[in-house]
Amino acid sequence: MTDRRPLGTSFESWIDRQIREAAERGEFDNLPGTGKPIPGAGEPYDEMWWIKQKMRAENLSFPLPETLALRKEAEEARAAALGARTETEARRIAEEMNDRIRESYHRPLSGPPVVQPLIDVDEVAAGWRAARPVADQAAEREPAPPPAPARRSFLRRLWRR
Repeated sequence: MTDRRPLGTSFESWIDRQIREAAERGEFDNLPGTGKPIPGAGEPYDEMWWIKQKMRAENLSFPLPETLALRKEAEEARAAALGARTETEARRIAEEMNDRIRESYHRPLSGPPVVQPLIDVDEVAAGWRAARPVADQAAEREPAPPPAPARRSFLRRLWRR
């Protein structure tokens, strides 16, 4: 900081003089954020602004009631299934989510009464196929195993000798 406030000067005039001298020296030039709008300007006052800002900075979310969390998880599972590398993986993701949804039917969940429908696995697979070119789908299919040679019974092998 600077020197102590001299006796006999008012606090306000002493601060004003320090700010003016610093501005003349150029200490306020090229500060970060210069010319940018003030974050949150024009928005209504929110008492929880600092919590929301911290949660955005840390990429956190508010804890949801179980019923709404299940619905959000189902939406994320559907998006993950559509972004899967193979159709088999997309079907597996949808089936695992359906298993969690079925489990939720058998126990009470906290939150508003929301019934989460099961994910249509065939619809997800069709959406996955629609988002991929035909060449990717052909590469995804595993080649059929070669047919096993016909095996003759022990008696036929003896008879053919």
